[in-house]
Amino acid sequence: MSETIDNSRARKAKLKELLLRLHAGEPQEAVHADLVRTLGTIPYGEVVEVEQELLQEGLPQEELLKLCDVHSAVLGGNVDLSASKSIPEGHPMDVLIQENKALAAVVAKANARLAALGRVDEAEMPAATLDLIALFNQLTDVNKHYLRKEYLLFPYLERGGVTGPPKVMWGKHDEIRDLLKGSLEVLKTPGITREELLASSEIVLRPAVKGVADMIVKEEEILFPMLMDALSDGDWYEIQRQSLEFGYCLYDPPVAWAPPGMAVTMGLEALPQQAGKVQLPTGSFAVQDLLAILNTLPVDVTFVGSDDKVKYFSQGRERIFQRNRAILGRDVRQCHPPASAHIVDKILEDFRSGRQDRAPFWINMGGRFIHIEYFALRSEEGEYLGTLEVSQDLTGYRALEGEKRILSYV
Repeated sequence: MSETIDNSRARKAKLKELLLRLHAGEPQEAVHADLVRTLGTIPYGEVVEVEQELLQEGLPQEELLKLCDVHSAVLGGNVDLSASKSIPEGHPMDVLIQENKALAAVVAKANARLAALGRVDEAEMPAATLDLIALFNQLTDVNKHYLRKEYLLFPYLERGGVTGPPKVMWGKHDEIRDLLKGSLEVLKTPGITREELLASSEIVLRPAVKGVADMIVKEEEILFPMLMDALSDGDWYEIQRQSLEFGYCLYDPPVAWAPPGMAVTMGLEALPQQAGKVQLPTGSFAVQDLLAILNTLPVDVTFVGSDDKVKYFSQGRERIFQRNRAILGRDVRQCHPPASAHIVDKILEDFRSGRQDRAPFWINMGGRFIHIEYFALRSEEGEYLGTLEVSQDLTGYRALEGEKRILSYV
């Protein structure tokens, strides 16, 4: 027992020594090999303990953030994960990992597009820029992933006395958010030239993509195994119940999870409810009745709140435009092709200002006549509440003739 404790102390002391050497200004290249060897022998939990100790010993959080970037550069595949627990499908941790896989795929595409920028001529720049906007729009969805960590996961670590690493990771989240926001501002700059975009790529676009990629490594090699050790099944079930409030990132869980002995459900029973009733001025619904009504209406309905984030969509059996829960909490502009983002902006601006209340469109799609209309939602006092999108396939209705007065079923 004492030998195990001594080994642990020696490993942590070695890692701390290496991080402090970096803090003192020693070149990363000189420390890299030692870091790889040390991380290969140290369990993931001890890496977190070292970060916590450095903060308690007075190392400024800003400095630890910088060191975090350096030692994350050698994390990939080098941390001892042999003691980490297996994760069942649908578990909140499984959802986080699947989100990371989706993010990694977007990161790979973004890196490929950025690498190809040098071969793009001026005439091709508008199309290349729109392509990058679409990819960075997807990467901004990581905010929901980070919010769930910050508000649903970190509190459990802090209650257990692990306060430093969550604080450091939250700081990295904010850095990545700022880089992604700055990247989109650059990409949406009117008339941006090829040279300007290439320069911005090195300053903000590549660092933003790298930040997302590095965070995936930090999560999967340090944070996630530690959380699996620290949290009980009851903790995870509570996290699952609250997750939908924040939304999912580029992924819609196909199955649900529940602790052993508890029924698995993805329905209403898993969501916090107030006596299972929705009370309106002209009556009330059981929540399951309201859900059935909304999903039976012969239209697709999507609700966008006053903050321009997608809040709800109906789930009829024959949806015209497919939706999944990964869009919940996403800015509605990022749910449309970049080329049509200006139209979305115009509708939202006119609805919010009160200049307009409806915006109809109709299109021919695969031999079907589709009617799409946007409605401004307002309170009785006229306050803008959001926008309702209603889509309907009118092909069959346009073909109707005469009358139908005799009962017959479709």
